[in-house]
Amino acid sequence: MKFLRKPQVAIVGGMLACVALAYTVAGANAPALADRLAAAAPAAIEAAGGAGQVEAHFRSPNGWPSRHPVLTGGEPLGENTRAAIARAVADIPGVGGIRWSDGDMMVEDYFSPLHCQEDVQALLRARTIRFEEGSARIEAASQSLVDEVARALSPCLGAVIEVTGHTDDSGAEERNLQLSRERAEAVRAALVGRGIPEEALSAKGEGSARPVDGLEPGDPANRRIEFRVISTQPLIPTPVDTPAPR
Repeated sequence: MKFLRKPQVAIVGGMLACVALAYTVAGANAPALADRLAAAAPAAIEAAGGAGQVEAHFRSPNGWPSRHPVLTGGEPLGENTRAAIARAVADIPGVGGIRWSDGDMMVEDYFSPLHCQEDVQALLRARTIRFEEGSARIEAASQSLVDEVARALSPCLGAVIEVTGHTDDSGAEERNLQLSRERAEAVRAALVGRGIPEEALSAKGEGSARPVDGLEPGDPANRRIEFRVISTQPLIPTPVDTPAPR
């Protein structure tokens, strides 16, 4: 009964259980999603003119299931046909960013930048980027999560991502606004330091104006960072983006 007299222990235990469940569900769903996408890809490839020549592999380089496929084959095909194949695979619901095995990255027309937003939101459902108390300094324990967010944003060519900071309503709202803005700027700077283009990120603070749906304004869970695609920009191919001669 001593355990019950320490509610904070029960709360922490419940939170850990929720996180474990989230990871278990995500891990269980990933192979099924990858298998479903892989099953749908051949028909899309065939319709775009790549039957028997192009395959879509829904695995990451380390072998994990992924919804970001790598396309192989199709070297004899023209660039227009290769582009059509990439678009067709990208149009399969649930598919993320696409690349060819020879390194030709698919630019904005070949995938929806909203995939990146969805990937980041999935990362943040079970975890939160945390800051030192009353500060905009990101906690050391959250640096690995920022690494994952940067990797999820990397395929967002042509997208401008808004990083928004939020607080609960404790304290003066003027300070809440300032702190939420500083924290958004800190996350933006951390992502730029990890290779995300500076012009691809904007930052703003909302203070306590937008609590999470269903939460009281004073709930600490309102202290959060959100990511949102706010616009897309046409890209001018660089020598890295331009397909090499075949």
